[in-house]
Amino acid sequence: MTVVSTRGLAVHAGPVRLVGPLDLTVATGEAVGLCGRSGAGKSTVLRALVGLLPPTLAVAGEIDVLGVPVHRGGRGLAALRASAVLVGQTPVIFPGSVLANVLFGLRHVVRGSRGALRERAVGALREAGLWDEVADRLDAPAVVLSVGQRQRLCLARALALDPALLLLDEPTSALDSAARGAVEAALHGLRGHRSVLLVSHDTEQVTRLCDRAVTLAGLPAR
Repeated sequence: MTVVSTRGLAVHAGPVRLVGPLDLTVATGEAVGLCGRSGAGKSTVLRALVGLLPPTLAVAGEIDVLGVPVHRGGRGLAALRASAVLVGQTPVIFPGSVLANVLFGLRHVVRGSRGALRERAVGALREAGLWDEVADRLDAPAVVLSVGQRQRLCLARALALDPALLLLDEPTSALDSAARGAVEAALHGLRGHRSVLLVSHDTEQVTRLCDRAVTLAGLPAR
């Protein structure tokens, strides 16, 4: 099954084409790396896939994500973003505890007992490779975590939703080597179990973490 399919995807700012045209597919359980030089529009592509581009940008072509025709807009995009979850390169931590941060999105889309939600949060923390480091301080403020731990916390928040697709935007670019290794270990554990589209400028990282790579060609200088 194909979870992402684009045909002729292009993004314009007025008469200026910023990205594309791009034909891209991601299959169920596949990890695909989206590479390209800085400014090639990799992050723009991720946001286009879930309808998160600003209104000043126009999208052309066809975008199908998890069966949703994103290029047509509509109310289905809000629900899509709970199944195709974008994790940015800068960890976003909400006020509150470590556990509350993992549950932040889950509480908005899943009805269940406190115990059931906590069980999903614990499972997500394990999958994100963070459980052993926070198991004894789930009620501690999330702000006490290191930057690398915060990034894995954001990954756990996404995984708690049991997403059909993870969109990862340079998830290790702001980390030191030790933290980067911890995040990469967590991402490596997702291979074959999650559908992933990883944006990275690091081609070696893409080789380590992905089944194949797609290079986004930069547009000629204007």
